[in-house]
Amino acid sequence: MSWVYLFVAGCLEIVGVITMKKYSLSGAKIFLLGMLIQFMLSFSFLSLAMQEIAMATAYAIWTGIGAAGGVAVSILFFGESKSLKKLFFVALIIVAVVGLKLVG
Repeated sequence: MSWVYLFVAGCLEIVGVITMKKYSLSGAKIFLLGMLIQFMLSFSFLSLAMQEIAMATAYAIWTGIGAAGGVAVSILFFGESKSLKKLFFVALIIVAVVGLKLVG
């Protein structure tokens, strides 16, 4: 179950970053509140995951999910560049996360 918690924490991190972007574009306080809630939930699920997964592994995977997901969302929904170099390095993050899962 801890791996599910870690995946949920990573997804909440992505949603928090999306909400942060929405807040920075609009300045609407509702997005600020949403961002705070998403990050609090993300940390809560990360904490649950760390009960069974080593801290270093859990944190690295959580960060990887958030980083790769943030880049994907920025490309798909916010029109940011999708250069080959950017996609290559996101692929490296994903490979590293899978590697950590396999050895963890």
